[in-house]
Amino acid sequence: MAERRLLGLAAALALTTALFLAWHLRAPVGLILSLRVEKLAALILVGAAVGAATVLFQTAAGNRLITPGIVGFDALFVFLQTTLVLSLGGVGFSQLPVLPKFLIETACLTLAATALFATLLKRGADDILRTILTGVILGVLLRGLASFAQRILEPSEFAVVQQATIASFGTVDGRLLWIAGISLGVALVLAWRLAGQLDVAALGRSKALTLGLDYDRTIVMAMTLVSIMVAVSTALVGPVTFLGLLSASLAYRATGTHRHAVLIPAAALIGATILVAGQFVFERILGYQSAMSVVVEFAGGLLFLALVLRKDRR
Repeated sequence: MAERRLLGLAAALALTTALFLAWHLRAPVGLILSLRVEKLAALILVGAAVGAATVLFQTAAGNRLITPGIVGFDALFVFLQTTLVLSLGGVGFSQLPVLPKFLIETACLTLAATALFATLLKRGADDILRTILTGVILGVLLRGLASFAQRILEPSEFAVVQQATIASFGTVDGRLLWIAGISLGVALVLAWRLAGQLDVAALGRSKALTLGLDYDRTIVMAMTLVSIMVAVSTALVGPVTFLGLLSASLAYRATGTHRHAVLIPAAALIGATILVAGQFVFERILGYQSAMSVVVEFAGGLLFLALVLRKDRR
């Protein structure tokens, strides 16, 4: 049954993809289609990676109310953009080479997350809660520093920072898609191959150890994959904090299973479908260009509050 639902999710993504590419397609067809394909690739890559990463993160943390964004990925990204604009100015920032900037930002995000996890998980993966709380505190610190730096920027430079820190799928450089596609594709395959171990890890540390699972190694591997997927996605388009929460929650509800071999691809398909369908509606139907990411974050925030309140009532 779960596999059939997975096929249904794949069909939904295929339908939204076809609509996104073919809706009101006019001459010059080749040029317009190439631009749409680049944007579509970014939407699918980011949606799939963030959705799958959230499932892994929730399993590692043992909590389905959280998302990797709370560890501070988005705060570090905003801090990096603000620091670059403050150091180079708005003109200098806009003239930075796209590929080196992407690689450096990805490396910074990945190394920061890996350092956090490696440092705080030394005493075992049962200390995951302390890791998450530390990430939250560091995120608050980075947001404060970024906010302070933004206050001393010129209005034009502040506008550059605002533009750079809002998730945008319309300005993705095609050269970056190959690097992001290979990185995220490998990470998604590795995450799927880890599914059986994650099924056991989801039972809890004591039960997993009883069943013979190397629990610490599994959690560290899962968190490393989360770091890579979220870092690449954030460096590619910007932070989309609550998209993963939406994708993971809908994946659990749509599949009706706790098997990660189904949940991981389901969350990836749902995340990609949300972004493609949302971009299609806002860009093709409503004629907007950048409102989609804001609406996704708003919907994800509402879902987070609903899940927290429902858990409190229980």
